Amino acid sequence: MKFSNIKIVLFVAALSFFFMQHTIQRYRVDYGEVVDQYKQPVKFWPKPVVDGSVKWKEFEAIAWDSNYYETQELPEVLLGKKLFFDPKLSSSSQISCSSCHNPEMGWADRQEVALGNDHLQGKRNTQSLFNIGERDSYFWDGRAKTLEEQLVGPISAHNEMNMKPEKLAGKLAKYTAYRKLFKEAYQSDKITFDKIARALATFQKTIRSQPSKLDKFMNGDYKALTDKEIYGMHLFRTKAGCMNCHYGKYLTDESFHNIGLTYYKREYEDLGRYNITKDPKDVGKFKTPSLRDLNYTAPWMHNGLMDDLHGIVSLYNSGMQMINPTPDEKKADPNFPVTDHLMKPLNLTIKEQEALVDFLESMSGSYYKMPRPEIPRK
Repeated sequence: MKFSNIKIVLFVAALSFFFMQHTIQRYRVDYGEVVDQYKQPVKFWPKPVVDGSVKWKEFEAIAWDSNYYETQELPEVLLGKKLFFDPKLSSSSQISCSSCHNPEMGWADRQEVALGNDHLQGKRNTQSLFNIGERDSYFWDGRAKTLEEQLVGPISAHNEMNMKPEKLAGKLAKYTAYRKLFKEAYQSDKITFDKIARALATFQKTIRSQPSKLDKFMNGDYKALTDKEIYGMHLFRTKAGCMNCHYGKYLTDESFHNIGLTYYKREYEDLGRYNITKDPKDVGKFKTPSLRDLNYTAPWMHNGLMDDLHGIVSLYNSGMQMINPTPDEKKADPNFPVTDHLMKPLNLTIKEQEALVDFLESMSGSYYKMPRPEIPRK
């Protein structure tokens, strides 16, 4: 009797093992069929599944700048770099641009929101400077159109560097080393705020992402990505709908969307682009961030409240549908935020979510950390 029971147990175990292996093998075969579509030049990849209103661009690989080290030695770049890391640009001489944009931290600060002058907190998450020269607008709400215009904000803000721009040139002019640097860059030792802005912008434009596994894959190294990461890329381009907003070389549409995180009339309320345009259609809209070097730039979102990619993917999977107003509610309150029509439940399985996260992590490749330069003392 005992021997028969053992045979039954062994039979059931063998049967279970067979079905398990069969299921795994079947999944692998399906997995492989999808993966094989991408192991070829990008121009032959399946077209992404996007909304009809989206003017998407295909992925494009980036390359390491072969002239990077030579560029860093150019007089204007050298000047801009020293200014960027110099706390003398703040009224207290304790806070530099690099206090919030640290090269060791993905050119951000790893905090929910920025911490500035007198330990005052900002309201929004510090954006990374990777590929900042490629942006069409600046800040989460797009209020600046050039890097030179953008930098006035953090330098003058009372809760950031708290420095009056009109006084900064005079402060730096006291240093012989700076007068010499400005003369080398601009053929005159006269220091002006416009020159300070130009030098800072020129330096920041050299801050670029380095090629990632994704770039190597697009360039023909089909072993650079695992099959799971490739499958995640397929989901990114199709079922997950990510390419509605994240596409092209830098994986952003450079536009603004309300993804349902306005927190209207609650503790974390932020009306986003509406504060600039005063157009009710812009309530709760924030700029689409680049996904390049995502691993190094946590926490994410405009308020920095999210620091786990699995959690973010799960949130998007739900559709992020906050409570949208009825027509009567919208009429009574024109500023009641409306979630972007692109936000929809994705119905991704746990396995699919895991593959998508793996792909998102494959976009990070910037291992080089810029050393801090010597700051003028005299």
